[in-house]
Amino acid sequence: MPDWVIEAHSLTKIYTMGDVEVHALRGLSTQIARGEVVAIMGPSGSGKSTLMNIIGCLDRPTAGEYILDGELVSRLSDDQLATIRNRKVGFVFQSFNLLPRATALANVELPLRYAGITRGRRDRARAALESVGLQDRIYHRPSELSGGQQQRVAIARSLINEPAIIMADEPTGNLDSKSGAEIMELLLALNRERGTTLIIVTHAPDVAALAQRIIHIRDGVVEEIA
Repeated sequence: MPDWVIEAHSLTKIYTMGDVEVHALRGLSTQIARGEVVAIMGPSGSGKSTLMNIIGCLDRPTAGEYILDGELVSRLSDDQLATIRNRKVGFVFQSFNLLPRATALANVELPLRYAGITRGRRDRARAALESVGLQDRIYHRPSELSGGQQQRVAIARSLINEPAIIMADEPTGNLDSKSGAEIMELLLALNRERGTTLIIVTHAPDVAALAQRIIHIRDGVVEEIA
């Protein structure tokens, strides 16, 4: 039996905008195995961003069950979700989301600070930066780094708590083709070497083609799995 790290069962998400109800997810179900590389694709308005937010514990479904790493998280409070998110999910965003005035080292330390970890924090952050090839840039601020280097800092930050999954939202979207290819190779190498489950939300077919599976979403449900 597969070791599922993500189990989504009949997820529904309804947003209320004035008198209008928007059904972003309509009973969506899917499963992702531990150590798998999966791409999520779909047109604008398909529900893929909503699904990403639920998988990443940034939001809760209106109905349905979401189990992350064996834990039912779909009914947790905001504070409980934040704790799970910090412990089990690493995020890599298109826009890097780095603190502009903080060094690469300080940016990578952030999840450990939020978790209240003090012992060995700096050494762990330094080791994470070394793992993505930035050992000579640890005291540089984002403005002193290229786009590809900033994304490497974001990847190091996503790894610092050894999460169950890494969510990469358009990780190559703000990069040139050479830097984008290097970032994808880095993410795939981390999956191979550490067994980290990698979930990539992307519009780019060449990026999605690097995944082991592609989940296509349309109108709030899984349309196809390739």
